[in-house]
Amino acid sequence: MFQTLVNAWKVDDIRRRILYTLGMLVIFRLGSHIPVPGIDPKQIANILGQGQLFGFFDIISGGAFRNFTIFAMSIIPYINASIIMQLLTIAIPSIEQLAKEGEEGRKKIAQYTRYLTVVLALIQAIGMTIGLKSAVINPTFFRLTVIVITLTAGTTFLMWLGERITENGLGNGSSLIIFAGIISRIPNMIYLTHEYIKAGTANIFGAIAFLLAELIMIVLIILATEGQRRIPVQYAKRVVGRRVYGGQSTHIPIRVNMAGVIPIIFAISLLQFPQQLATFFPHSSFYNFVQRWLSTSGLIYNLLDVFLIIGFTYFYTAVIFNPQDVSDNLKKYGGFIPGIRPGKPTTDYLTKVLNRMVFVGGLFLAFIATMPVVLMNATGLQLYFGGTALLIAVGVALDTMKQIEGHLIMRNYQGFLK
Repeated sequence: MFQTLVNAWKVDDIRRRILYTLGMLVIFRLGSHIPVPGIDPKQIANILGQGQLFGFFDIISGGAFRNFTIFAMSIIPYINASIIMQLLTIAIPSIEQLAKEGEEGRKKIAQYTRYLTVVLALIQAIGMTIGLKSAVINPTFFRLTVIVITLTAGTTFLMWLGERITENGLGNGSSLIIFAGIISRIPNMIYLTHEYIKAGTANIFGAIAFLLAELIMIVLIILATEGQRRIPVQYAKRVVGRRVYGGQSTHIPIRVNMAGVIPIIFAISLLQFPQQLATFFPHSSFYNFVQRWLSTSGLIYNLLDVFLIIGFTYFYTAVIFNPQDVSDNLKKYGGFIPGIRPGKPTTDYLTKVLNRMVFVGGLFLAFIATMPVVLMNATGLQLYFGGTALLIAVGVALDTMKQIEGHLIMRNYQGFLK
């Protein structure tokens, strides 16, 4: 990996892309320290310190949420909008037709995604402002409106920043912004661990065990991300005039974790929706019910989390991989799986293999999402730097390195042809 970075730095174009990406990420980190006007930081700390609801969002935003800065909502509304548009592509024929129209269709879908991002950010900003109204200094209508506009504008700016990184830098801009937020919390995690040990709420052996468990999870994430079942495919030979086409052997890769981190995000959004509603009514019986039965460290919450993650893994994999379409394409171009007849037998075989892989991938995601809770309860460390954050960070790092290697290979080929 380090040799790849060294080789990439020697290429002028890649070096400019790396510096551009780093510059944009520095802008993101600077903005994460600009506070929203009209907010009392002490009140925010008291409100957010009462529960465990916001630990994950604080990690994703790089501490901007807990400090309630202009990037407090991070780029999550844009991620949610992208997921919704991807699902609507399957459900609405007109959007599906746009997706098949090539570059122009994708530009139109990207435009709709931006509009939906602003709407979602506005709704979330209103909800956050109302829920944290007690922390607003002199909560007049004008001041509340300014806070809502500031939060919405911060997310919109991050969306623009991510698109610029994707276009002119290296890697996926939105993913890199989340990655930068997660990585920026590591020094704070080290400091908190030291404080826990110093205060006696945790011991050094528990901290070492936590660190080892995190390293093991990183290895497992890499194995699951790169692991795949390769189904062999053979193409029949065709003679057209004097030329022979086909006859090649290839494979269909079915990954262990095809859905990525999307099922975990779906499950977290669904499970924490009641907790977000409960914060609007802090003295109600509904709030007490949610705190008692849906606490993020409770048994019921984590059992529901496991079932939802596995269910969403099946759902999202069905959206992005259709065995029927793959079977039809194989039959159309003269391909077949050795030992399996084309048509329905191929569809049934692909479905059977896919279901087995999805089940393993769903169990893996559920394990990654719930294991940090077990570790925090066992070691006494409340760090929230869990499996979901690791899964995102490792996945983004692997994807960015693959893009850098792709740029290097492309330039090596160009040099060879010249």
